[in-house]
Amino acid sequence: MTNQIIEIEGLLNIFKKTWSLSSSSLWTVDNPAKGQCGVTALVVIDVLGGEIFKTPTPDGWHFYNKINNNYYDFTESQFPTKIEYLNKLSNREEAFTVTNESQYSYLKQKVFHHIDKES
Repeated sequence: MTNQIIEIEGLLNIFKKTWSLSSSSLWTVDNPAKGQCGVTALVVIDVLGGEIFKTPTPDGWHFYNKINNNYYDFTESQFPTKIEYLNKLSNREEAFTVTNESQYSYLKQKVFHHIDKES
């Protein structure tokens, strides 16, 4: 297992601990990843770099990341079934259309706090 995979798995665990109503108004205890795609994709870029990609879903655009030529969807657990990924290149501005500065600042601060604690 590479360090990148360990970082990915560790970051996913941090997101699971930090997602809340403060990072998405769609968050629920039963589906904590719901509505977290844009804000999560933005914070992933801040932590690991890479690019943001998107794919259409019945509820609108879904955002995820590409890091070192691998695609990662940290919020795929929000969907009841697998989605089809069209891997359309996106950017920070588009990802911000499904979140806001307050949600982004909250999640980024919480994630970096956990990273600092675990370092």
